Amino acid sequence: MKRTIITVAAAVLMTTGFAVAQDNKTINQRRENQQDRIAQGVRSGQLTPRETSHLERREAHLNREIRNDRRVHNGHLTAPERAQVNRQQNRISKSIYRDKHNRARD
Repeated sequence: MKRTIITVAAAVLMTTGFAVAQDNKTINQRRENQQDRIAQGVRSGQLTPRETSHLERREAHLNREIRNDRRVHNGHLTAPERAQVNRQQNRISKSIYRDKHNRARD
């Protein structure tokens, strides 16, 4: 019985570590994808300089938040922080789409 409990506990801890690593990879991948989408919008002329500046400021703000949260928690984000980052990335993603498709031009 004791061996089973230890085995289950070890499995849970290993899975948790994998989940955290996966979340960090997901956050970083989304960040790169959004930067690529912004760059593509600039190249194609779909984003004005003002829209680009606004999106870049929002990205920079989120990056600072992530960096500060990780600093507080020894390089990791807590589950609520990951959820918050995900919501903010969703909002930025929608803004990128909206700005690229609004036909605004300087």
